[in-house]
Amino acid sequence: MRTIETHLAEVTAVVEAAVRARPVDALVVSPEALASRSDRYRDRVLAADVVAPIDLPPFANSQMDGYAVSTAGLDPDAPTSLRVAARIPAGRAAPDLVSGAAAPIMTGAAVPAGADAIVPIERVSPDAFPPVGVEAVVEVPPGVAAGAFVRAAGSDVAAGSVLFAAGTRLTPARWGVLAASGIDAVEVRSRPRLLLVSTGEELAAPGAPLGPGQIHDANGVALAAALAEVGVVVTSARVTDDAAALLAVVARHADEVDLVLTSGGVSAGAYEVVRDAFEGAGVTFGPVAMQPGGPQGWGTIRVHDRELPVVCFPGNPVSSLVSFEAFLRPALQGVTGVGLPRRRWTVPMAHPVDSPVGKHQLRRGRVDVDGRAHLVGGPSSHLLAAHAEATVLVSIPVGVDRVDADDRVEVWALDDPAPHEKAEKADR
Repeated sequence: MRTIETHLAEVTAVVEAAVRARPVDALVVSPEALASRSDRYRDRVLAADVVAPIDLPPFANSQMDGYAVSTAGLDPDAPTSLRVAARIPAGRAAPDLVSGAAAPIMTGAAVPAGADAIVPIERVSPDAFPPVGVEAVVEVPPGVAAGAFVRAAGSDVAAGSVLFAAGTRLTPARWGVLAASGIDAVEVRSRPRLLLVSTGEELAAPGAPLGPGQIHDANGVALAAALAEVGVVVTSARVTDDAAALLAVVARHADEVDLVLTSGGVSAGAYEVVRDAFEGAGVTFGPVAMQPGGPQGWGTIRVHDRELPVVCFPGNPVSSLVSFEAFLRPALQGVTGVGLPRRRWTVPMAHPVDSPVGKHQLRRGRVDVDGRAHLVGGPSSHLLAAHAEATVLVSIPVGVDRVDADDRVEVWALDDPAPHEKAEKADR
């Protein structure tokens, strides 16, 4: 059987071929666009380097309300009296500072030529600006250093430098930097478009009445939520155990999507609709040495004169979600850059665990306050509620038939960050 690592490499190759061919999206840098189309702007990742067109700040400006002065005209050992010049508000050109004068300057206003320092208003005497048009003198204390309270041009960003490299996720602060730099639009990686198909005669829509032998479709909802976390646009469908119906659904959506993901119908029994539809058409089916999630499919099929990548998961809900964590989440995050990669670390096991020696077990678990791993629920792949209680997958590799209490095991984070910190403390 294939290893998890080998199958991950295969799935990653399938996904990369599909997603990297996508054209980039251009997004306008504007508060109106961000507010009115927030979903389009959320979790976007740059497709190319962004170079700063200007310095930030673009000119030397005042860090404080105070007086712009020339330190060359100050007594280093005693207070210096200076004539008060015209005020310099923010947003206006500053007249040159003449010798023997101090100019009242507001925070963010341009430092005038001839000045090289700002003295905060509370450090001068009197510690208030005189009325406009009134001749006045201000006393500046000794010890004012050149550059004091001056924000130098380019001190945040230098023109021509790389603001953000390709692959950078755009956070609120980064959007702000783009706007401050005068950039009106950026190219971002387009979101992969995926057709998600749940298969099985027994499936009913969530909330629909259940007929004899039917169950509600959990995989469609769970996998759609998981895909959204990594920036994928999902079109969903549900088909019965009819290979022709599955092929018709794929053909109907083939021109709209980059990738197909199916759940169910991949084992070796009867009514394996996915296998019936895709085997021999470019999709390979076979077991991976893992539990849950052993039966897998991967490859491409030809639809409408194009090769459409396909990834096929087993139908039991825990098998499907564990397959997503092991294979599709890391593959998609590698090309979309959306979301943080799942963390992995080692902790001691809280109790003994038996494991089939030929399978890589990924058991549901939690890490307690002492940094020890406990299993949640049994190993059966239908126990979705137990999976929902888990915060980690406990990894027991091929070749290990038993883990005893206090043996260290690797755990894979699911969605709860709290145990990470506790486990790291335990490791230290």
